[in-house]
Amino acid sequence: MVQEKHNGKVFNNLKQHALTAISYLIPVVVSGGFMLALGSLLGGSTIASIKDPYNFFDVMYTMGGLVLGMLPVVIGTGIAFSIADKPGIAPGFLVGMISINMNAGFIGGFIGGYIAGYLTKFLKDKLKVPAWAEGLKPMLIIPFISSLAIGLIMYFILGIPIATLTDALNNFLRGLDTSQKLMFGLIVGVLSAVDYGGPINKVVFAFLLSLQSDGINEPMAVLMLASMVTPFGMTMAYFFQKVFHKNIYTRMEVETLKTAFPMGVCMITEGCYPIIFNDLWRCILSTGIGAGVGGALSMIWNVGSPVPHGGLFAMITMTNPIQWFVALMIGSLVVAVILFILKKPVDIDEVKEIQAKDEKDVDFSELKIS
Repeated sequence: MVQEKHNGKVFNNLKQHALTAISYLIPVVVSGGFMLALGSLLGGSTIASIKDPYNFFDVMYTMGGLVLGMLPVVIGTGIAFSIADKPGIAPGFLVGMISINMNAGFIGGFIGGYIAGYLTKFLKDKLKVPAWAEGLKPMLIIPFISSLAIGLIMYFILGIPIATLTDALNNFLRGLDTSQKLMFGLIVGVLSAVDYGGPINKVVFAFLLSLQSDGINEPMAVLMLASMVTPFGMTMAYFFQKVFHKNIYTRMEVETLKTAFPMGVCMITEGCYPIIFNDLWRCILSTGIGAGVGGALSMIWNVGSPVPHGGLFAMITMTNPIQWFVALMIGSLVVAVILFILKKPVDIDEVKEIQAKDEKDVDFSELKIS
């Protein structure tokens, strides 16, 4: 039992450091993705030399590419900083730069960030210096030693295997045929949706960011869709309730939908939590199936999103945005139909009282935004 608690604590610490780094990463990816996509849509291209003529759209395209090319640096620095505070910034930054240099990509920055962070923390805790050098310890000595160490580790031990793994993964995904794309999209869709922004979603998100940093944008479009089918599908089910005269929502749940739907347009799932936790397993089943169907269609139709967030507002940056929207609507419709069939008819007033009583036992402390 003690060992299980220890393992759980270690895992939670690792997860927390990754989530901290991802929280730093999202604004970078969104801004860079929008600049790159808008520049591309309007005819921009990479500025090879400032001596060549260029226009506003070339500048946007180039800036977006530069930002997205630094993702290994952002994730490596974020993780190392989360673990070791300021002394972890230099080694974390370096491990990201080395990952770019060795083509180890996002995975190299991700793994290397943990090594750089824990190595720096070890030096902070264990390294003893003379009293006169204490001021130099966090500013010079520890960053220098840890940067040197992580550089040697990446170049001589980890960098080449990670680069090989990254290349193999990218080649595999680019070589998927239609049937494989269907299965891949279905799996990513289900995993992205069933815990409504919890740890499974975050692991998938980190993995898809690694693909996105190498120019593979189709899986990220699946995750975005899967994060939106819940509010869209639940809203559709409300209209089924009107048409077929089967009341599946309480008055309070109907009020919840009035905020959940606009939040869903922005790719935020948390507005649906009051409905989800009143009927958890039926919601999980309907959401998983709908997200899987929508994700499979999105992959088959080769929809790609260079931006990992933004909901409907990110459609202008996508390849094949109409197909993505159709996949979103189909997946949401599947959620609505299954939820409407599975949910039992309710008496508004009775369920309202029971719901208010049950809600006292619900702990919202672990809820995350999808």
